Amino acid sequence: MAPSSDFPLLALLGLRLKGFAEASVIAQLLSCTGAEVSADDVHAALVTAAESDFAVLREGRMSGWTLTAAGRIENERLLSDELDAAGARTVVAGCYQRFLALNGEMLAVCTAWQVKNVEANELNDHSDAEYDAGVIAELARIDGEVQPIVAELVAALDRFAWYPERFRSALAKVQAGETEWFTKPIMESYHTVWFELHEDLLATLGIDRATEGSH
Repeated sequence: MAPSSDFPLLALLGLRLKGFAEASVIAQLLSCTGAEVSADDVHAALVTAAESDFAVLREGRMSGWTLTAAGRIENERLLSDELDAAGARTVVAGCYQRFLALNGEMLAVCTAWQVKNVEANELNDHSDAEYDAGVIAELARIDGEVQPIVAELVAALDRFAWYPERFRSALAKVQAGETEWFTKPIMESYHTVWFELHEDLLATLGIDRATEGSH
């Protein structure tokens, strides 16, 4: 069985992936691993993190938690320590490289879903069923390639278990005609889950997204 992650690490990582969120949103994410996690559990962990200036609760028209710069550093330290303790650095680094090789294809597919003809700046209004079916088929192909990568990550660290079913669920909804589940932000769309996995791998390996191409 893959090693289980400490709850404070998960709370900070969940917050990093969501960027700005209420405790209930982080709890829902953490529950995707099959664990029973409540919003109160997450709130308590984030209050403790805030005492060390790792997180801050912003209240106003939209209220939610966000990581501080110190919190990002602390979370990356915890992730690095976990990776080495599990002896999983080589496995995760290899999975990251395979994921990165797919990332350009995923971005191209997302562009094709939104823009039918880039040169003519023709947006995809989803009136061409044959065109959409071709793009969805490409998304399904990519899913078929990323799922084995995620399975290997789950075998190394069980916290990665919050990705496989979310990918499958989003793809199934897209295939059923719910087009917003392809790329729409602020929901569990396929692109949202993909972005979060990418960010998770960067955080885990301590890679700056801005300098990613140099690694």
